[in-house]
Amino acid sequence: MAIPAVLQHSLRLPIVGSPMFISSGVDMVVEQCINGIVGAFPALNARPQSQLADWIAEIRERIAQAQRQDPGKKIAPFAVNQVMSEHNTRWQADLATIVESKVPLIITSLKAPPQEIIQEVHAYGGLIFHDVTSVRHARKAASMGVDGLILVCAGAGGQGGDRSPFALINEVRAFFDGTILLAGAISTGRDVLAAQAMGADLAYMGTRFLASHESGASDVHKDEVIGSVASDVVYTNAFTGIHGNYLRPSLIKANLDPDSLPPFSEATRKYRSTGDGNVKVWKDIRGCGHGCGSIRQREPVAEIVATLEAEYRDAATAMQRKLFVPQQAACV
Repeated sequence: MAIPAVLQHSLRLPIVGSPMFISSGVDMVVEQCINGIVGAFPALNARPQSQLADWIAEIRERIAQAQRQDPGKKIAPFAVNQVMSEHNTRWQADLATIVESKVPLIITSLKAPPQEIIQEVHAYGGLIFHDVTSVRHARKAASMGVDGLILVCAGAGGQGGDRSPFALINEVRAFFDGTILLAGAISTGRDVLAAQAMGADLAYMGTRFLASHESGASDVHKDEVIGSVASDVVYTNAFTGIHGNYLRPSLIKANLDPDSLPPFSEATRKYRSTGDGNVKVWKDIRGCGHGCGSIRQREPVAEIVATLEAEYRDAATAMQRKLFVPQQAACV
């Protein structure tokens, strides 16, 4: 498998906790890392911009402290997500902070980073994973020299694609020999093993941690996740111009008809006007992936990872029993 060496010896499970706007903060990232999976947060979650360096320093120190307390423990590195968009006015400042801080793993979205940035990150030993929703975007990012591709398939929380993971993995693996991460309704240890069987190296998991104790999501958001199933998730580009998955209950609370959403326009990129005034996307119109149906309670990250590991090991054992072995024909 194409798992980078820096991850191979530090992971308890082949999982990257995907960065979630608002929800992924210092506490969640630290708990994910010290429990053996990569923790990640969007740079935009650190506000104001000057706080980003402080977040990185705090995460690094808390992880180091946990390692000092238990030198033999598998503790994963952390990642910062950088949204490369003209609508993100601070991306250049954020990226400069990330590189200056020598963040071990950078996750880029929307646009692949310039090659000079990739070279600078590689110079200090860092890695860059880029998320994509199509083969066209995957080819472009691969040509730029990224280390990994995150295939955001149907059912992923937040902004995501609509491709079958079977189709996208097969097509991308045909030309890319780097690390492949799979996103899209992965919420159990069985799902993680299935992602590997399909050809992915790592699973990219966000929704499963939305209702965790350490999540920065609001209590309302956590309750909506716990109370929802896949059919409660609406796939639309009405709010940002990019398709994403949103919770039906949050749309209804915002006085919007989930089955008849108004069309997207640039004038409503950040806010969607309703009868009660302005509603902020991601804060009031809340995201979630199809995997919400397997989440039924709030739990600490440590317990979630322990459950995922038990499910993963059990699934691996069960698969050995289920592997098809042709039987010899009976002699006549």
